[in-house]
Amino acid sequence: MYHLSIRTHFAAAHRLINYQGDCENLHGHNWHVEVTVAARELDAAGLGIDFKVLKRHTKELLGELDHKYLNDLDPFASISPSSEQIARYLFGRLSAQLDNENVRLERVTVWESEYASASYTRD
Repeated sequence: MYHLSIRTHFAAAHRLINYQGDCENLHGHNWHVEVTVAARELDAAGLGIDFKVLKRHTKELLGELDHKYLNDLDPFASISPSSEQIARYLFGRLSAQLDNENVRLERVTVWESEYASASYTRD
């Protein structure tokens, strides 16, 4: 298997629900997102997936979150928009777009700071 990853970012505000501490208050992050796919075979150009394709799908999806108040968005209407939940949401949306016989989304990691991240993978 080949593993390919891209990193990108978005900025947004949120507040954690049912959290006892400062993060229950409105605050923002400059999140970094890493998306990793696995590819079984390479195409004629020697690629598992074109990075441009991976970047395009991720950028379009993150555009829906960028500079938004995440708690107001439908995916987070009834759940706390934590880094864990954001990673799970991005994974679900991206896997629906990227998965095929050759390529499979493996992991989405969301970094809320330089030192703290959460990842979502398949079972």
